[in-house]
Amino acid sequence: MFDILPLKGGLDNVEGFFSGGVSVGLKTENKKDVAFIRSDTLCDVGAIFTSNRFQAAPIRHFKRYGEIFQTNFILINSKNANAMTGEKGVDDIDELFLHIPSFLNAKNPIMSSTGVIGYRLDTQKIAKSFELFDFNAKDSNAAAEAIMTTDRFKKEISVRVDVEGKGSFHIGAICKGAGMINPSLATMLCFIATDANVPKELITTLLKEAAEDSFNAISVDGDTSTNDTVMLLSSAKSGVWDQDAFIEALKFITKHLALEIVKDGEGSKKVVAFEVKNAAALDEAKKAAKALSNSLLVKTAIFGEDPNWGRIASTIGACGITCKEESLIIHYDDVLVYSSQKLELDKESEKAANAVMKKESFKIICDLGVGTENYTAYGCDLGHEYVKINASYRS
Repeated sequence: MFDILPLKGGLDNVEGFFSGGVSVGLKTENKKDVAFIRSDTLCDVGAIFTSNRFQAAPIRHFKRYGEIFQTNFILINSKNANAMTGEKGVDDIDELFLHIPSFLNAKNPIMSSTGVIGYRLDTQKIAKSFELFDFNAKDSNAAAEAIMTTDRFKKEISVRVDVEGKGSFHIGAICKGAGMINPSLATMLCFIATDANVPKELITTLLKEAAEDSFNAISVDGDTSTNDTVMLLSSAKSGVWDQDAFIEALKFITKHLALEIVKDGEGSKKVVAFEVKNAAALDEAKKAAKALSNSLLVKTAIFGEDPNWGRIASTIGACGITCKEESLIIHYDDVLVYSSQKLELDKESEKAANAVMKKESFKIICDLGVGTENYTAYGCDLGHEYVKINASYRS
């Protein structure tokens, strides 16, 4: 038996971890743009990265350490992705790490970056952060602010997990993401810290399991960036381990943050769950749900609050899965909008479906009727503000 208790804040509740954020002039108006996360003990680390073949320099630098290693320091900058910068981009990270204060005893330090692709880091500006940081701070809020790009709000969360007969451990996290979000890890940075005594051989496996129905199940615009990163650090300071409790809590954390990203989708106003039921196979359920969450026609219909089920049916039929026109049933929440016996919306159903689509959050349920497998993906609307933001992203 175990209880998961939400706490206020993010990384600050996790024993042995410190964090903060400062401004070094990468962003305008003195906004925070560089963050650190450190542990007072070495941590096992698990990570999953973007599926984009042009992986950014920080990811390539990370992979130099090998599959199993420990670290106690992460440096994160916003405004500049350090992507498509070749070996010089990786060398710039090594240059920055020369400025880490020796008293931190940083081992295998990690860099992460987010922002515009194609420009080398301003290492002189970022190096100034080491003079400005309070390395004994517990300021998760400042770290979460510093890693934001087009985000409208900070994203952080933490929980305490009480395990009967064993004790308690904590998990805390910060993340960023609002645009270039595609259900192939999503385009975002997420840093999760725990004092649970996670076995090092399980840390990446459990992270992947938690990401499958959270970060891998969301879409804003269908674009996959070069910098996607989800990282889990374990200090093991609590000495407590219970796998069932940990994975449940980790899934709670990642699901919350994933939905926060969708809610914060650039210019978005609605969060929609796309539930595909009774598919012939799980991979087909996933394929259909993700196709719906990615479809521009579906997203724009959601923006216009138009209950056009034809776009839903067309997307399912085009995504290459097993499906039959005569067995398909579509609901918007509890409103039936399509079945083979109900081909057209009458005035009453149209009104009811439109009322559903006016809500900030709702579900589109597609029962394929050809099997038993189910999967839910999450997306948002796409409107004028998205175009405005991304038309001038570099300015």
